[in-house]
Amino acid sequence: MTTARKIIHVDMDAFFAAVEQRDFPEYRNNPVIVGGSPFSRGVVATCSYEARPYGIHSAMLTSRAYRLCPQAIFVKPRFDAYREASQIIRRIFYEYTDLVEPLSLDEAYLDVTASERNDGSATLIAKAVKARIKQETQLTASAGISYNKFLAKIASDINKPDGLYLITPEQGAEFVEQLPIQKFPGIGNVTAQKMQALGIATGKDLKQLSLETLQNRFGKSGLKYYNRARGIDDRPVINTRQSKSVGVETTFQEDIVSTQAVCQHLQQLFDKALAKVNEKQLTAHTVTVKIKYHDFVQITRSRTLPHKINATTRIDELLAALLKNTEVGQRNIRLLGITLSSLSLINEQFALSQFEQSDLFENIE
Repeated sequence: MTTARKIIHVDMDAFFAAVEQRDFPEYRNNPVIVGGSPFSRGVVATCSYEARPYGIHSAMLTSRAYRLCPQAIFVKPRFDAYREASQIIRRIFYEYTDLVEPLSLDEAYLDVTASERNDGSATLIAKAVKARIKQETQLTASAGISYNKFLAKIASDINKPDGLYLITPEQGAEFVEQLPIQKFPGIGNVTAQKMQALGIATGKDLKQLSLETLQNRFGKSGLKYYNRARGIDDRPVINTRQSKSVGVETTFQEDIVSTQAVCQHLQQLFDKALAKVNEKQLTAHTVTVKIKYHDFVQITRSRTLPHKINATTRIDELLAALLKNTEVGQRNIRLLGITLSSLSLINEQFALSQFEQSDLFENIE
């Protein structure tokens, strides 16, 4: 018997608008519309949950959104801020599984079938991912869990915002039968209207039609609709990411301040990052230390070595050099991280000239 897959679909809640409300406290608890001026020909990229009762939704003209809710706060998109948050979120995904398929900045599929995290429970992993996202970005995500991508995506839309919903293999067929046809991912308004004209209002109605009938009516999509009506979706979660770096970090329940404690934690993080690099059959030449102080000011310090980093690397000396011109030991620290980069397959040969030792440290605030 084939073991059912464990698929999680994570969808950030009103992502762009939520980032704006996080970064600008005056926007909180107010209707926020991301999309530019209401007096332009622009469209709504997304809107906060406070704006949705007014009938505002994505892709609506901003001029119409203004008529529906003139008191709303209209802001231009800040894609750099959204990408920064998205990168943090994706890094969290990869800590739980290597099988991650991003769909956009704010949603992704995770295949956790083989993951041993959280006792191998997809539900516990989803809860942990949501909690980590909230802790590290102050944003909420909704997660759907099921045995395929189709049902996981539907599940993530239930109980939004900050939702969590599980559809088990035993529940799948009955769940789809009761699902309104317009709730099927991939069925837009035009196709939904065409189906409704044929008397197809729910998954149960769709299930009554033969494969031949569906192919005659909907062409190549007929087979997809036939399978979806039965809760079948064999599409794999495809990870197209090429590893450019491997990083681990930790956020402390209570700030730390002593240099000794910082070095101890960085040594532990280095060991974890190096183990991940070795598991991937890679070598690394660059070490980056990330420090976030209690007031959220963040700095990084990097050094590229002329030789590959391994268990014999004098990381204590390297850390001492990296921390030399920082305020470690003077300011409270809430987060530490280690990233290993300049990666390549373990059997590749590198010329030393590719890796000139660098003392040029970056200070990102």
